[in-house]
Amino acid sequence: MDFQKLFDQIKRTAIITNYEPAEKELPAGASKFGGKPHLPEDFVWPYYEGEDFGGVTKSRPLSFLAQINLGEIGEYDKENELPHSGMLYFFYEMCTMRWGFDPKDRGCARVFYVENPGDLQPTAFPGDLEADFIVPEFALSFEQKTELPDFEELAERETDVGWDQYDEEKVLCGYGDSEDEELSKLLGYANLIQGDMTFECAEIDRGIYCGNVPELSDEQKEQLLFDSNEWVLLFQMSTVTDGDYELMFGDCGSIYFYIKKKDLRERNFENVWLILQCF
Repeated sequence: MDFQKLFDQIKRTAIITNYEPAEKELPAGASKFGGKPHLPEDFVWPYYEGEDFGGVTKSRPLSFLAQINLGEIGEYDKENELPHSGMLYFFYEMCTMRWGFDPKDRGCARVFYVENPGDLQPTAFPGDLEADFIVPEFALSFEQKTELPDFEELAERETDVGWDQYDEEKVLCGYGDSEDEELSKLLGYANLIQGDMTFECAEIDRGIYCGNVPELSDEQKEQLLFDSNEWVLLFQMSTVTDGDYELMFGDCGSIYFYIKKKDLRERNFENVWLILQCF
């Protein structure tokens, strides 16, 4: 196995989103986590109807997680996968904190792309958004990192590769070991906690509930594996902390926004799928 050749074929550039508390209110259109989103005047705040951990089902506003000024990340997007102008917004409903196992979870997370944002203004939160689900404001800075997938994401596609040799060769070729990193980032590969998610995205896309997967035929598995190759990581958000504040997904977990390659090329963020993984 020529690992260097394999790595050259599958490597991707991640845009790491480093955060720090905002010392003062950030200017309109700045990349950031939390705070009031800077939105166009006609923006309609997204809601999701779902059951919370107390068994209460109702429609709730999504929490604003992040906005990315795409003009700030162009120099780091080496594969030119994202637009290099406009704004990208990420929302997630944190009361129900859906895992993305169920097709019914659609709408619990939303991504919005505004190509020509015009005048952006800090937008007040909906009155029914609970204070516990409002993320404080953090300023962002960016850096790039070349990444390879965790072995579990590769194993079904490269059956001749063993995990121990793969991880060893990654280090020898200068890619390091990123299994324990708590990163928030755009693009690149997910830092897996509970296994490959691209196959789950393919299952969900075909209406299959992933919490209790029915027995699949070899033909179905082959089709789903083929479909899974179309899904790539758009955004990973891990634990965010500042003093006594901690934003955590599950038990020290992360949320992952996945998108089809075709949708990414066509700047269509309507069908992004979210999965939560934790320890």
